[in-house]
Amino acid sequence: MPAPPTGETNMAHLHPQPPWNTAPPAPAGLVQVGSRRWFLRAGLGALAGACHPSALRAGERAETAKKPASVILFWLSGGLSHLDSWDPKPAAPEEVRGPFGSIPTRVPGVRVCEHLPLQASIMDRLSLIRSVDCRASDHTPVTMQAGNALARRTNDGKDGGGYPSMGAVAARFRGPNDPALPAFVGLADSWKADVWGAGNLGTAYEPVQGTDLAGRVTLPQGVSVPQLRDRDDLRRRLGAARRELDTPDADRMDGHARRALDMIVSGKAQKAFRIDDEPDRVRDSYGRDSLGEKALLARRLVEAGTTYVLVSGAWGYFDHHGDDVKWGGIVKGLKPLLPRIDRVVYALVTDLQARGLLDSTLVLMMGEFGRGPVVNKNAGRDHWTNCMSMLVAGGGLPAGQVIGGTDAKGYDIKERRVAPADLAATVFRHLGIDPSAHWEDSQGRPTPIVTQDGRPIPELT
Repeated sequence: MPAPPTGETNMAHLHPQPPWNTAPPAPAGLVQVGSRRWFLRAGLGALAGACHPSALRAGERAETAKKPASVILFWLSGGLSHLDSWDPKPAAPEEVRGPFGSIPTRVPGVRVCEHLPLQASIMDRLSLIRSVDCRASDHTPVTMQAGNALARRTNDGKDGGGYPSMGAVAARFRGPNDPALPAFVGLADSWKADVWGAGNLGTAYEPVQGTDLAGRVTLPQGVSVPQLRDRDDLRRRLGAARRELDTPDADRMDGHARRALDMIVSGKAQKAFRIDDEPDRVRDSYGRDSLGEKALLARRLVEAGTTYVLVSGAWGYFDHHGDDVKWGGIVKGLKPLLPRIDRVVYALVTDLQARGLLDSTLVLMMGEFGRGPVVNKNAGRDHWTNCMSMLVAGGGLPAGQVIGGTDAKGYDIKERRVAPADLAATVFRHLGIDPSAHWEDSQGRPTPIVTQDGRPIPELT
């Protein structure tokens, strides 16, 4: 697996993280509204993209939507082995079936890896897709997070071909469920390696980095809400700050900044990040590690009004080539991780259901591709782009089923091929976005949000 991008070497590890609401206070000297550094640090600069006029229009549409709809996507960076998780082959030779056994689930005839007992117990509330076509995918989030086989890693500085992620499309065409929250939030420590953004759709629809946002939705020391609500003074000071930043659209910035200000002073975003408010039993059920804490935060964000949340535990942590590499092989590397994704899915699905949010929240879990059908000499499996498995829950969609299948050795798709574009069409339909919608590139050319004749997956209708 390639080295992480510069600046991403301090990757997340699956151990307890500091509470999200313990971001350090703004240092002394950053308390004046007219200060350029305060402008950036306090959050007005960070949130201004979400308050671009087009993003505002999307937010206004969301306010009038008939019902909320949201997506939580768990990104299994590195590529989960389908054979050692959701598509076991108990009758295959040992070098194919791998070191793990399989267990029955609540759905008759459906078996999963022995290390996923919690998911097995709620399989009637889950769907497994075992026939995802990931041939266009590479060791990046580009293709699958875009739901678009035309969006590819190219290693020439133009990855993705300008196509946006599904989260960016959600931000553009739906906006947030509550205007006090950003539409698209990423919860990942290795940002460039694990999160695909807006492409040529525009910076207004880039994901907000949740780990940064947690420290930006609190007012700096010495600044009060009444002070900031002096709109005339705020307009003047922000205009000056914007000119100092030498960025365009200074005359329109006051309106964008007021929206960002409302995001801050409403308190809703700040409250969403206070996972310390959750009972210990809830926090324990998700797990007090990086993935569990992010999953709980994702639930709090969609409950508060965010439309699309992407969660990644750590960069490349499912890249199980073998015991000679960082993340180890199947037994040493994958085995400790399976109970964690098992627990997270069980906790989130049951929590959303208890809160009446499962039908409105579509939960997805996937990586960039599967792993090779033969365990290699280093006790691991290599990259495999022929096929992969993924998990789907919630969204008011049919559950308790397996969609598609692979051959006896998990080598290739045998039935019901599901393309990335089919996944995108399914997600957009759940969000109330017309899959036939288009956006315009910088030359004004219409670009479809669903490519290559993608259609909502029939079994999930």
